[in-house]
Amino acid sequence: MAEAHSDPLMALVKERGLIDDIQFEEVSQEHERTGKSYGEVLRNFGLVDLDTQLQITAEYLGTEVVDLRTVTYTPELLRSIPSTTARMYQCVPVGLFGTTLQVALGNPLNPSALDELGFIIRKDIAQVVADPAQITRIIDQQYGNETESVGDILKELGEDSDLAKGVNEVQESGGSEGELGDLANEVPIVRFVNLVLFQAIQDRASDIHFEPFEDEFKIRYRVDGALYEMAPPPKHLALPVVSRLKVMAGLNIAERRMPQDGRITVPIGSKMIDLRISCLPTAFGESIVLRVLDRSAISLEIETLGLPKHVLDYVLDGIQQPNGILLVTGPTGSGKTTTLYSCLRRINTIDAKLLTAEDPVEFDIEGIMQVQVNEGAGMTFGKALRSFLRQDPDIIMLGEMRDLETSQIAIQASLTGHLVLSTLHTNDAPGAVTRLLDMGVEPFLISSSLMAVLAQRLVRTICKKCRAPFEPTEAQLNMLNLSPHDIGDKVFYYGRGCQACNDTGYKGRKGIFELLVVNDVIRGLINERAPTVVVRQKAVELGMVTLRDDGLRGIFDGETTIEEVLKYT
Repeated sequence: MAEAHSDPLMALVKERGLIDDIQFEEVSQEHERTGKSYGEVLRNFGLVDLDTQLQITAEYLGTEVVDLRTVTYTPELLRSIPSTTARMYQCVPVGLFGTTLQVALGNPLNPSALDELGFIIRKDIAQVVADPAQITRIIDQQYGNETESVGDILKELGEDSDLAKGVNEVQESGGSEGELGDLANEVPIVRFVNLVLFQAIQDRASDIHFEPFEDEFKIRYRVDGALYEMAPPPKHLALPVVSRLKVMAGLNIAERRMPQDGRITVPIGSKMIDLRISCLPTAFGESIVLRVLDRSAISLEIETLGLPKHVLDYVLDGIQQPNGILLVTGPTGSGKTTTLYSCLRRINTIDAKLLTAEDPVEFDIEGIMQVQVNEGAGMTFGKALRSFLRQDPDIIMLGEMRDLETSQIAIQASLTGHLVLSTLHTNDAPGAVTRLLDMGVEPFLISSSLMAVLAQRLVRTICKKCRAPFEPTEAQLNMLNLSPHDIGDKVFYYGRGCQACNDTGYKGRKGIFELLVVNDVIRGLINERAPTVVVRQKAVELGMVTLRDDGLRGIFDGETTIEEVLKYT
């Protein structure tokens, strides 16, 4: 999270003596908890009203506050900022004087947004300050629903023969850093990339893929776990688009033979969105995948994860224990990290020292020491863990137990009085035990340190707007091992598909969970090196609800479909 002391508005308010240290802390905590902007929290708490906030911002920037209700919006003035740019940067034109454009930004204290804006609009920009709510209203009123569509820009780019010629020349010459940089900064390219990012994030995408093939350049994005394709741009745009993304991430644009990783922060509306970028050289150019880390879309409150009551109660109790290991398992993208972060948020109190080793660090959480593992530079999980124990922590989170060395140090840490949270890639909870044994960990070490294993999956939830009941066929019931007698008068639902869910019938995802508590009986089985099947059967006898059964709960509650549960369990 953006820390309060680095937030320019908070610094200004504090500097003017408008709030004291205690209020400063309270506002920061409320911002952390709810994700609301600092300005909004200051107003809600009755500490600094909007007029004062605007006034001190304008004084700091050496400009004036403008009431947008007094501005007359002529077509010429509106044309000075394209609609997508206005939405993306949450900005509106206020007045045009020769080559200078007066602009009001929703987040006036973000200097990088101002630089980028000047670059896209190709005018000198004079900034003024205005009420953010008025800015949003003007964008909705004046620009309506007419965002530039990707199609419009593609048509424009397809017809831009100078750009195509420039790309060909660069490709033939091999492309120096300067030439690639110039290509990446062509205004239509900048606008196109911004628009793709804007649209994908508006559609709640979790990943955006830019994929060059022999004859085409594909752009796809993943929403709720499924991939959708955008209108493909002309093939020759692959190089400038990829270069633009690398420029935004501060990567080496001339290096096209080695994989590179980095981060991009882009303003979307009034929020800053973090994107993790991964570049992979392929036969036809570089393939780029952006992972969207939208902090406001993810609530790190443990109650909102949808854990069944018995699991939630156990986890809340388990993370308060002084020592032991709690493992979360599941495939990539099943929400393990979100679950662990939620646990950390809950136990992140003044009297506990928390350390994490992650590859990479996905969210910054205040008050927790987070260490980025970098295998290439020799900073391995094992090395990080060893030095952790000399840092006197109470709780350690490990991104992943991926080998014997890491697992052994983690177990030693738990046996010497630390609580350890970590993840494993296994299909179900009992499989985690076998996985540790396969790595070569001694059974007595596992049985004496492991408290519980939580397995999880994310299934898509049915769109509320087009949900409809249906009668399942006998074949569908057989796949779930249910008889018509089992279901009685329970109703099954599916999504018909509507505009709200892009005709998929699904909107959003929820977790399904399986909790294996390591009690004396299970410990005995671990010590005997019992196979997964035996551990599983015994756990079910002792009351473990399997992933499939928890999925059935989702089906009967009308939250998800038979297909989703069968696909993931």
